[in-house]
Amino acid sequence: MAAVTPLTKISGKSETVKTPGSYQAKVRKHKLLVHAAQLAVLTVLIGGWQLFVGNDSRKVILYGKPSGIVNQLHIWVTQGTALGSLGDQIKVTLEEAFIGFIIGTVLGIVCGIALGRIRFLAEVFSPYIKVLNSIPRIVLGSVFILAFGLGIESKILLVIVLVFFGVFFNAFQGVREVDRNLIANATILGGSRWQVTRHVVLPSAFTWIIASLHVSFGFALIGAIVGEFLGASQGLGQLIKQAQGTFNANGVWAAMVIMGVVALAAEFLITRLENRLLRWRPPQLSGPEL
Repeated sequence: MAAVTPLTKISGKSETVKTPGSYQAKVRKHKLLVHAAQLAVLTVLIGGWQLFVGNDSRKVILYGKPSGIVNQLHIWVTQGTALGSLGDQIKVTLEEAFIGFIIGTVLGIVCGIALGRIRFLAEVFSPYIKVLNSIPRIVLGSVFILAFGLGIESKILLVIVLVFFGVFFNAFQGVREVDRNLIANATILGGSRWQVTRHVVLPSAFTWIIASLHVSFGFALIGAIVGEFLGASQGLGQLIKQAQGTFNANGVWAAMVIMGVVALAAEFLITRLENRLLRWRPPQLSGPEL
C-alpha cells in the first residue's frame, strides 16, 4: 500500500501527506543515490587515469598511476620507507598538526572574542593582525626553521599561524554578529560583562567557531607538510620531498592519499563534535528537497 493518506480535497484534487515511513524511505533512497554517484565518479577518475598512463614509462614517471600508488603503499606498509617505518612518519606529522591545531584554535578563539568584545583592543591590534595575515605563510615557515631548526617546534609554529587566523576571524565575526538586544537584556537583568560573554556571546558565536574548525584542520595538515618540506628529518612532507627528488610520482601520490585519509577522519570527528555541541540548533533546511 502507498504510504500516503488523504488530507483534503481542493478543486476536485485530493491533497495527500506523506507518512514518516515514506519520508524515511525517500531519504534512504536519496543517500544511496548520492553514494552510488560518488562511487561512479571515483571509478571513472581512477579508471581513466590508469588507462591514460598504461605502461608508458614516461607517463608513469610524470603522472604515476593508481596501481603503482597501491603498490607503493604496500611497500611502505610492509617494508617501511627510506626514513623509517611509515607509522613513524604519520605519527610525526600528526603530532605537529594536532599540537599546532589545538594551540592555534585556543588562541584564535580567545583573541577573537576579546577583540570582538573590547573595541579598544580591536582598534589597537587591527593593523598588526592585517599585516601579519598578509605575509605569505611559506616565508614564515622559512623564518621558523632558521630560528628553531629542523625539529618539531618550527612545524608547530607554522601550523599555529595557519590555524590561528582562520579561527580568529570567525570568532571575531561571530561575536560581532550576536544580537545586540540579547546583550542589552542580559545586562539589564544584572549580568556582568564576563557573564554576558559566557552565557550569551560565546554560545551565539559558537556556530561560527565550529564552522572554522572544518577548514582549520586542513590548514594544520598543510602547515605540517609544508614545514617538513622546507626542512625536516622525518614526516610525510619529507617523504614527499624525497619521492619528488627521485622522480617517484607514485610515492608523491601515495603520501597524498595518506593525508587525504587523515583529513577525512578528522572531518568526521569534527562533525561529530559539532553535532554534539550544537544539539540545541534547529535542523537546517539545506541541500536537495526530500
